[in-house]
Amino acid sequence: MMKLLATLFLSALIMSSCDNASNQNAEDSSSTDSSSSVIETPSGLLIEIVEMGKGQVPQTGDIVSVHYTGSLKANGEVFDSSYEVGRPFEFPLGKGRVIPGWDEGIALLNVGTKAKLTIPANLGYGSRDNGPIPANSDLVFEVELMGVTAAPKPVLHEVFDTASADKIATNSGLICYIIEKGDGPKVEIGSNVMVHYYGYLADGGQKFDSSFERGEPITLQVGAGQVIPGWEEGLSMLNQGSKAKLLIPSALAYGDQGIPGVIPGGAELAFDVQIMKVQ
Repeated sequence: MMKLLATLFLSALIMSSCDNASNQNAEDSSSTDSSSSVIETPSGLLIEIVEMGKGQVPQTGDIVSVHYTGSLKANGEVFDSSYEVGRPFEFPLGKGRVIPGWDEGIALLNVGTKAKLTIPANLGYGSRDNGPIPANSDLVFEVELMGVTAAPKPVLHEVFDTASADKIATNSGLICYIIEKGDGPKVEIGSNVMVHYYGYLADGGQKFDSSFERGEPITLQVGAGQVIPGWEEGLSMLNQGSKAKLLIPSALAYGDQGIPGVIPGGAELAFDVQIMKVQ
């Protein structure tokens, strides 16, 4: 996952699927003539079509795969590129997981289209610094929409039964029950992993979050500190296709502070996880 684009609240692992204002921008600009070589939307986004694709146009919630190179408009300095890591960036469109200029711009492209997005600061990172991107910077992204996968549908999840599962206990206090062993690529440090999960309190079973019910797995980079330590350790035991239950002591989760109103301080957590994809 490309760290400069993704705005996932993974450090807390409590996800929300709030649509942002960029959806409305895309709808407002739907009357724009997409056959033109240059599209300017009411929000100020400028889209220059370099090569028109012939594939489908993505819909809100679809998982899109995009290759890109990002640079500062002011001086042309490149700050990030998917080509350098050798794989496109994937995200659910229109869910606020990327900067608004991306949600709006990618929604107007066909699969196979190559385009240049000139994104004003208010549709980028606004008045805050973001690593190599200074505050109030207009951005330029050369993008290619590689593919689209239909929006996943919500799934009613039944808590995994561990009666016949293999149990792995680690020195850290983590317990991992292997419900179903996958036969795909193994999760390694640096792997980009798409995961479905169901999180609940180990004591009492109260659910606090579920990607299954949203129909929207999360994508994270293992070893990058984007999730709680218990997830980092637990996922590294699994392969693509695996299903497992992670019992995570509070020291590997949210500690004595917890998350007010969601997770009590000192709580042991349980996560049913399913590894959907490993890259």
